[in-house]
Amino acid sequence: MKSFKRLLNYARPFKKFWPGYLILSIFSVIFGVANYALVDPLLTVLFEPKTVAASAAASAGEIANFSFSVQYFKDVFQYYLDKTFLQNGPLNALMFVCIILIIASLFSNVTRYWSQVILVKMRARIMKNIRTDLFGKITSLHVGYFHSHQKGDVLSRISNDVTEVQNGVANSFHILFREPLLIIGFLTGLFYMSPKLTVVTLLTIPFSAIVIGKIAHKLRKKAVTTQMLMGRIVSHFEEAMSGIRIIKAFNGTKYVQGNFEITNVAHQKNSRRMSYRQELASPISEFLGISIAAAVLFYGGWLQIHGELGMDMPAFVVYIAFYWRVLEPAKNISTAYASIQRGMVSGERLFAILDVENPIKEKRDAVVLKTFAKEIEYKNVDFSYDRVPVLKNINIVIPKGKMIAIVGPSGAGKSTFADMLPRFYDVTGGEVLIDGVNIKDATLESLVDQMGIVTQDSILFNDSIYNNITFGAENASNEDVVNAAKIANAYDFIQQMPDKFQTNIGDRGSNLSGGQRQRIAIARAILKNPPILILDEATSSLDTESERLVQDALGKLMKNRTSIVIAHRLSTIRYADMIIVIKDGEIKEKGTHDQLVEKGGIYSHLCQLQDFA
Repeated sequence: MKSFKRLLNYARPFKKFWPGYLILSIFSVIFGVANYALVDPLLTVLFEPKTVAASAAASAGEIANFSFSVQYFKDVFQYYLDKTFLQNGPLNALMFVCIILIIASLFSNVTRYWSQVILVKMRARIMKNIRTDLFGKITSLHVGYFHSHQKGDVLSRISNDVTEVQNGVANSFHILFREPLLIIGFLTGLFYMSPKLTVVTLLTIPFSAIVIGKIAHKLRKKAVTTQMLMGRIVSHFEEAMSGIRIIKAFNGTKYVQGNFEITNVAHQKNSRRMSYRQELASPISEFLGISIAAAVLFYGGWLQIHGELGMDMPAFVVYIAFYWRVLEPAKNISTAYASIQRGMVSGERLFAILDVENPIKEKRDAVVLKTFAKEIEYKNVDFSYDRVPVLKNINIVIPKGKMIAIVGPSGAGKSTFADMLPRFYDVTGGEVLIDGVNIKDATLESLVDQMGIVTQDSILFNDSIYNNITFGAENASNEDVVNAAKIANAYDFIQQMPDKFQTNIGDRGSNLSGGQRQRIAIARAILKNPPILILDEATSSLDTESERLVQDALGKLMKNRTSIVIAHRLSTIRYADMIIVIKDGEIKEKGTHDQLVEKGGIYSHLCQLQDFA
């Protein structure tokens, strides 16, 4: 129930929907009840015309004084029916009833349609707002979240689970809000016609509700497993698409297909069982409804035999029709309830993402870093991930304008060292300072504005070259973009593309070579023109020619900037102002290239391994 209320809150402000919806729905119910009520005079005119004639003869010939009651409207209708019967005969009286029936049906369906239009608007608003919040949450989450959660499961939640919420919950709004009004309307008619018969027969309805409730409870349990398995299926697809080269290269097709089939079969079986239970709700409710209707007929017959029914045959037919109209929305509600239980499981999976607390928080009184003037300092920095130490007691000062290189074996903590600076992660001990200001005391936007990042895996978007270069730059001119491309050694190959700067580069830049992607990323960093530059193994995966072009572009980019360079190829950092050697999360050595080679320690050994000194 709590999750359902949260979903409804996405439709705020409610005043845009509820007043109009309630008014239209009430009129729709009133005219709907009138449709069935008109069956009584219709049958009376057809099969008991003498009854109408007797009523017309006994009528005083005057309309009753106005009062807002069922009896008043019934008297007005009876007055005009009697008048038509007397003046124009039974056929015209029948036509009169049919015309009123058509008008009532028209108004019932028109008001029903416009009430549905309001609910459609509300449903669309809810789904749009959910997707907006989800995307906003995904883009604001810290980097560590995506390291500890399967990408496929996250994708499943924001695609399949959103669809499941729409199908199971949002599409049931009209049943949840309109059908109870129908039940109230027809129950009012039932009590008006025969209180005794209605009270006795309604006692059987709770039994139906208990049965449907048990089915829905079991359905909810199955839905949890089904949605979890769907997340795994999406993960299989995502891994297959991103790793297709390795799958082909190692003849791993049968292996990945086998793993997928295990999950797929499990999902099929669980989904099938869940669907069995979901489909069971409707026939059971219909069976119970017919059984209750049969009980009504039996009890009504018993009352009639004992002279206690208090209504003629046409009225009893209307009573049965009213009772059936009570059972129909009750059945719809029970079916919708089963569907909602399934949808709410998906809703809770979505809220599990929306409720994730981001550990990277900005202080209310955070200061704006307008410039970078002096130095970056790592002061007694410790960092642990899932209680596993990654960095230990890091102390280093990086003066402005200097190039600092970070080297060490894989898993030593080099990338984590760099990730501390833009607050991709927060230190668990110590502090990182920029010009003496703790970066936790600065606004996130102004902090990141001071930095440009180029990584080994160039992150590009399925968009044009121009938009990838200007990513995050709101006021860049065409001239600025062209100059950035030239400095990055990207201009020449861009000019050879079909649409030049407007050429779409495909998913993650798949239409470009590795060197081209890297130069686009460098052009993006150049356009940003940051005072601090972080290069994370930016040339390690390139061929010799591409490396030369990229290295030249990086040289231009690093000119007059403070640079933190993470490198496996030591030839690229020979002329760094300082080289820091990290091993097991600790700084083991630091100095210039010549100093560290002469020292004969870890760095010297790495140089020998690469035949470089």
